[in-house]
Amino acid sequence: MKPIIEFCSSNMHHGTDQVMKRLEENPDFEVIEYGCLGNCGECYMFPYALVDGEIVAAESADALYDAIMAEVDKQQESRKELDKLLDDL
Repeated sequence: MKPIIEFCSSNMHHGTDQVMKRLEENPDFEVIEYGCLGNCGECYMFPYALVDGEIVAAESADALYDAIMAEVDKQQESRKELDKLLDDL
């Protein structure tokens, strides 16, 4: 299953539009832009996105890209561990 990465169009003033474009180039991700994600406090304060529903935020757009990639890796590893546990049952 592809990770779903969601962006708020109101957050683009932080440079997240470039992060979104970079992620859209990767066919392993489902990248979606919404008019609002309902996280106005985060949206105003710093660059952020949702990765499979989890808020990922950073001090800069470049750091956000790295944080998103780390969260994707973390979630994929957690899925692998869960699948292994289920296989062992």
